[in-house]
Amino acid sequence: MRRLHPVPLWRLLLILPLWLAASLPVPAQTPPLSMERSVKAAFLYKFLGYVESTPSLPLDPGAPLTVGLLGADDIAAELSRVTQGRTVNGHALLVRVLREGDGPAGLQLLFVGAEQTARAGPLLRAAQQAGVLSVTEAGNGLQAGGVINFRLVDQHIRFEVSLDAAERSNIKLSSRLLSVAYAVLKSGS
Repeated sequence: MRRLHPVPLWRLLLILPLWLAASLPVPAQTPPLSMERSVKAAFLYKFLGYVESTPSLPLDPGAPLTVGLLGADDIAAELSRVTQGRTVNGHALLVRVLREGDGPAGLQLLFVGAEQTARAGPLLRAAQQAGVLSVTEAGNGLQAGGVINFRLVDQHIRFEVSLDAAERSNIKLSSRLLSVAYAVLKSGS
């Protein structure tokens, strides 16, 4: 008979912030874009803490992590507000608004807004080659090359992960992140 081992309390406490963020509803009485923007900004901040390795992480422990956002100025503003004075694994966080034609150089995370996803194929491919974690929010975000894609499920912001895209980007994601994802996709499974 196989014996189950209880999960240590410290492990549960590590994934609690992601689980709570994933459980936040988008209430009908509040402006949906405002709440949605806040939840997505919180997720973007937390995602960087669950990347175990990627070629784009700075070697200098004092160097900041840079998040670039294309087509999501409102989320960029909220992310700047939420992360002011905070760090991720000892790194300060810089938020950069991208414009069409900008590349992923110097980024650790790229977020592409829904309206830009269809035109962002070259940027997502460049991010993949540079080892940058790419996050989208379109229905076809993973097919377009994103590693993580936001979805609205039952009035909650959820996220799905493409293990194939993470592998092509040479990104290793924490199993703790994968355990709270709405869906984890891998071809052939």
